[in-house]
Amino acid sequence: MTNSVNTREIVLDLLMEVTKEKRPSHIVLSQMLSKYQYLEKQERTFISRLFKGTLEMMLRLDYCIEQFSTVKISKMKPVIRNILRLSAYQLLFMDNVPPSAACNEAVKLAGRRGFKNLKGFVNGVLRNLSRGAGEISYPDEKKESVRYLSVWYSAPEWLVRLWVDNYGLPSARQMLADSVKERPVTIRCIDEADAGALKETLISEGVTVEAGSFLHYAFKISGFNYLDDLESFRSGRFAVQDESSMLVAELAGLKAGDTVIDVCAAPGGKSLHAAAKLKLLERENPDGPRGHVYSRDLTQDKVALIEDNIMRFGFDNITAQVKDAAVFYPEDCGRADVVFADLPCSGLGVIGRKADIKYNMSPEQMEKLSGLQREILPVAGQYVAPGGILMYSTCTVNPAENIENARWFEENHPFRLVESRQYLPGVDDCDGFFIAKFQKEQP
Repeated sequence: MTNSVNTREIVLDLLMEVTKEKRPSHIVLSQMLSKYQYLEKQERTFISRLFKGTLEMMLRLDYCIEQFSTVKISKMKPVIRNILRLSAYQLLFMDNVPPSAACNEAVKLAGRRGFKNLKGFVNGVLRNLSRGAGEISYPDEKKESVRYLSVWYSAPEWLVRLWVDNYGLPSARQMLADSVKERPVTIRCIDEADAGALKETLISEGVTVEAGSFLHYAFKISGFNYLDDLESFRSGRFAVQDESSMLVAELAGLKAGDTVIDVCAAPGGKSLHAAAKLKLLERENPDGPRGHVYSRDLTQDKVALIEDNIMRFGFDNITAQVKDAAVFYPEDCGRADVVFADLPCSGLGVIGRKADIKYNMSPEQMEKLSGLQREILPVAGQYVAPGGILMYSTCTVNPAENIENARWFEENHPFRLVESRQYLPGVDDCDGFFIAKFQKEQP
């Protein structure tokens, strides 16, 4: 590795941003990879794995560290706490890192960060952990199943209990195991007809390509260094999007000439998917009607993300707008053939990609989010034309935010629930995701 940067120090900085500043992990990692894209692939891979792995397994690492420390994790200085975590991850999960290197670099890091008086403490804890790793005592899986799963898969006990209660112990274990495994990047081919050619191009670019689980134009890719290194990405032939998210536009049953309103759209994946489907329908019937997508979000910053993607993919049948999903705009009443409502939620279905969510979410916050959905759904429903479609979706696996709200909406508003699907991570080979398709009653 080059001497120009200290990879472990970069990881420490990333962990501090997520644990202390509460910045989203996927954003800080993306910004880091962009800033240090000149690094060798080996270095970038090391940084990504150490950061994501430490964050994913943080509760288990804390549990292990406390078995060899005289000081509780909660009483440690935040910097020391994160130095111990990233070093413990190397000792417990990275066989290619010599224990001496993990310990020595941690001691140096503590000194560089102004904690020379704690170098001995850091060294002692890690040396003891290294020697005693095989003797760590975990909760009894049979007697304390929730506690055991919480520690082993690094998830808060309330979350483990929620999943066990709703989906049973075997499925909960599968979901938790999935949340801490490495995963490929899922992509959507922008032009469905280009899927075969795109696959060949990706392979020629040295990318490992696997078929998607549900859709022929979805692929799982790995083995590349950086997306912007790929000409196929730079030229706008594919977008990063999970298949569960793609199914929203797929199940909507879009028709030529449809008007689509996406009320919580940023960064615009579902809107752009709808725009691409409308383009495909126009190609099949050049003399048919022209559809359009109105892609909205709450702030200009979020809408700027949508606009960037519209420009990147070159669509002319989509308009980005700053509009609040919770506010009713009379001019849009009954205007849309299809409305997408991918609503604010706890995000528990994507903790495999955004591990910080599981540490920052709480049952109280989930209850508030469920209530917010009940404010937005009736507003979004008013934009649907009679006989039109409302696609309600979330990236969570909490029934109170999903099927319970879908049933409430059907009982209290002029819509029929056509179908609903709950995808579970690790069970359905995609992100955890909920989709409900409603049809508005005719007058």
